[in-house]
Amino acid sequence: MWIATRLADSPQNVLPSINADIQKRKNCHPDGQVSSSRADHLSELPQLLGGMASSKETDNGRRYEPIKPIDVNMDESIRCTPASRGIRSRPFVQYFALYASPITMVFHRLYHSLRTMSLRHLIGFLSLLVLSVAVALRNIATNSTIPKCRSISGDASWPSQADWNNLNDTVGGRLIATVPIAAPCHKSLFGQTGQTRFNQPDCEALRNVWFLPETHLPSSSSPMAYPFSNNSCNPWLEPETPCTLGSHVAYSVNATGADDFQEVIKFARERNVRLVIRNTGHDYLGKSTGAHALAIWTRHMKSTDLIETYQSSQYTGPAIRLGAGVEGIEAYSFAHSHGLMVVGGNCPTVGITGGYTQGGGHGPLASQYGLSADQVLEWEVVTGSGEVLIATRNQHADLFWALSGGGGGTYGAVISVTLKAYPDTFFSTAYLTILNNGTNADLLYQVVGVFLETLPAIVDAGVYAVWVAAPFGFMLMPAIVPGLHAAELDKIIQPVLRESSRIGLEYQYSSTEHPTFLSAYNSLTSSWNVSDYHIGGRLVPREIVEKDNGAVLEAIRYISSRTLMSGVSFNLNNGVSSTDDVAVNPNLRKALFSATLGVPINYTDWDANRAAQETITYDLLPKLEALAPNGGAYLNEGDFQQPDFKQVFYGDNYERLLQIKDTYDPEDIFYVKTGVGSDRWAESLDGRLCRV
Repeated sequence: MWIATRLADSPQNVLPSINADIQKRKNCHPDGQVSSSRADHLSELPQLLGGMASSKETDNGRRYEPIKPIDVNMDESIRCTPASRGIRSRPFVQYFALYASPITMVFHRLYHSLRTMSLRHLIGFLSLLVLSVAVALRNIATNSTIPKCRSISGDASWPSQADWNNLNDTVGGRLIATVPIAAPCHKSLFGQTGQTRFNQPDCEALRNVWFLPETHLPSSSSPMAYPFSNNSCNPWLEPETPCTLGSHVAYSVNATGADDFQEVIKFARERNVRLVIRNTGHDYLGKSTGAHALAIWTRHMKSTDLIETYQSSQYTGPAIRLGAGVEGIEAYSFAHSHGLMVVGGNCPTVGITGGYTQGGGHGPLASQYGLSADQVLEWEVVTGSGEVLIATRNQHADLFWALSGGGGGTYGAVISVTLKAYPDTFFSTAYLTILNNGTNADLLYQVVGVFLETLPAIVDAGVYAVWVAAPFGFMLMPAIVPGLHAAELDKIIQPVLRESSRIGLEYQYSSTEHPTFLSAYNSLTSSWNVSDYHIGGRLVPREIVEKDNGAVLEAIRYISSRTLMSGVSFNLNNGVSSTDDVAVNPNLRKALFSATLGVPINYTDWDANRAAQETITYDLLPKLEALAPNGGAYLNEGDFQQPDFKQVFYGDNYERLLQIKDTYDPEDIFYVKTGVGSDRWAESLDGRLCRV
């Protein structure tokens, strides 16, 4: 999503007051988690790469040599007992009590129905009975083999150094032991002063770029969204504070292909280690990091292949196959070189194949062609059992459906995706700015009301409109549309400009034409600081805006007078032949816009951060929820502590998605916060993941 530049260095300037008396913990857990990458690439910080792993050039390319891992002194106050960490088992009588009752009822009903039941009904009933018994037995087998808790550092069951060395050999020397990128800002590393990497100039350089995605992208472990580091190794704290792993992954494998995926999944399964899939680290919900975890790091899987004529029963035309690590700008540039364009995200460094497309994926082409998930032709994926599959609408169709919008990191580890491609064309963009000078707020929101009334016509013309309402004013930044001249775009937006002029409200407006998608994209405002905000999101249905514009405007005014609110407006039904063959939350198709709230992070006051997220969850988002209680949220830009996430993020698809997950990941190897099946696990204060 586009987000405005930081409004101030401290949250007080944007959020005048945060109620510190809101219950401080509810579901909020100091280890919020997100993931990202590292600042080793920054010219100002040449030593940071060495903090992750050294590398040497060989005849076969670059080989990573992991640093010697350092034991982490974890909090021993919260532990699963040795028994609870072992294989989960129940006495047979408990299983009988759990499953025999419904089976007995089936037999009872069968007995009393035999004399009156037709042969056709009897066969159907017996089939149902067999299926019920099979499901019950499968559940018994699955539950008995999934450990109660994942191992963490310090456990007797935690892999030995020899185990890690063996894994490193297996993956060609590409295992990386995590050292947080902010280590130069601290005088002790993992509680051991002898391991310090303190360097004040490097620390200052890091602080200057900490807010940018590019700082974290090259890292195999750095959470791009700071709250999900659990405040460990914070570059803004005093040098005397310790640098710890916190919620960073413990190890990562710089994956290059299916073999690496299989080896890492096998190791995690056999050693009972938490598994994480990490691409670029653009992640608002803490899905791509985790304490004591082993990560499959896909960032360097950059393959791009043109398929001039992809043929299937559903589609014939150009397509592009992207490796798991291809970023948006890389996909756009490759497509452009062939006279094509593909549906992708707003931020240039968002990975296309990962959680973006697997979570739905809106972007500049959404109102013309639909979501990124709508473009998928096939997935190449490794399942929880280590099997490599090609999932399409015709083979493994259930897995294809789940991967196409049902959430990333949940059903398997994706190696590549094949997407539809479209002929390039010209684009128009438009920008509008209306500032709040402190005396014109009523007039400003009057214009915002007209903008809301105009939005249906805007998106129906194929326009994708990103706008921001905040204490400083209102901005359309930008509206972008393919195949429409600037004069035509001006005409669509004219009611908003006309109302501004009528009431004497000053504004700035401009529109421009661009010859190609890439040139239009490169012209867009690039002031996104995805790592600088606590966020939450909600979908606002088109029907609500059209029927009760006043109520929507009132909610927007309440929120935007306190903090920043971004709206992404689209028509996701344009250009989509069928919406049923992807697992995107059905509420997305009904939405006129996806609202995302942002409260600036306080890097020196952890309690203020918890309070800010509580404000989002229990004060600001409910204003939007009240408009449409069943409206849902876009799962990639939601609130990580959303109380009823299953319904809000997945809608009516959840139960089917859970069945598919259990089919392809029966041992629950893949876990992500707010993902399908995640409520079967809970994370303790020391980061241990345990079954509930």
